[in-house]
Amino acid sequence: MARLARSVILVAALAAGLPVLASAQAPPADAVRSCAELSDNAARLACYDNALAEAPPEAVQAGGKSLLDSRWELRKDSKRGAFRMRAYKPVYLAPFSWTSDRNTLPRTPNPETTMTEPLDLDSIEAKFQLSLKTKLAEGLLLDNIDLWGAYTQVSRWQVYNTENSRPFRETNYEPELMLVMGTDVGILGWRLRMAGVGLNHQSNGRSLPQSRSWNRVVFLIGLDHRNWALTVRPWRRIDENASDDDNPDISDYMGRFDATLVHTFKKYQAALTVRHSLHGGDRSHGAVQLEWSFPIHGELRGRVQLFHGYGESMIDYNHKATWATLGLSLVEWY
Repeated sequence: MARLARSVILVAALAAGLPVLASAQAPPADAVRSCAELSDNAARLACYDNALAEAPPEAVQAGGKSLLDSRWELRKDSKRGAFRMRAYKPVYLAPFSWTSDRNTLPRTPNPETTMTEPLDLDSIEAKFQLSLKTKLAEGLLLDNIDLWGAYTQVSRWQVYNTENSRPFRETNYEPELMLVMGTDVGILGWRLRMAGVGLNHQSNGRSLPQSRSWNRVVFLIGLDHRNWALTVRPWRRIDENASDDDNPDISDYMGRFDATLVHTFKKYQAALTVRHSLHGGDRSHGAVQLEWSFPIHGELRGRVQLFHGYGESMIDYNHKATWATLGLSLVEWY
């Protein structure tokens, strides 16, 4: 656990150094008052613009909604009530997803979950993701603590594999419960906006020998800085009986933490996600994913996704490969 804590602190500290470090100060009060005294509308607006431009970026951000607040309603004036659907992770359809190494014989240390006959798979398939969340309770215990429920589903479809009737190769289901607390603490030029803890189940809904699943207690911290947002999630797997465990070594491949750094600029968005097992030697495994999205028309966006490492899907949790995915999205991270 000490190693886990040090790793999380290191990731947060490294990300905090990305933007220019600055102390958070509000615009001078005299400048604001002098703007208010101007009678000409255009001159008054220009005066306010100049006052804000001279203020440090953190001061401007503190007075408006942050990226994390736009998704999690962390401030009192952002609350929208319970049982309304919100965006969670990106929602997209990718007609093209190519891999460098097909996993035709999925295996685990459990003999009951090891394939004996190879699968006939194409290197190119389609992929889509649905992801939504809703607030189940607002102002729980304290005004700034909310209970969220979320669901994410990612499907990989061998739509071009006509010889095998275009099967769905893998679908992962991920329901979650999260207790999230809104905060506002300055850390090296960033703002710590949220902290939370939740229960996470992830499985592929398959029968033996292709069954894969795990349950986790997931911790969450979220920071942002202007048009940057960083979420760090360490977790601990909930142990299962060894005889019933479909994937006993999953934590050494799918990891024990992830971190996602998102940057928005104009109408473009880039996201970097890293995962790692937080172990060395033969147990050192992880993955990195880079996403890029750009506007096409209205809310429709194009997106490119590059993945390298272990666990692009649950059936591939201990299989290392590179994936390149091209598609369209309706919802991005922010």
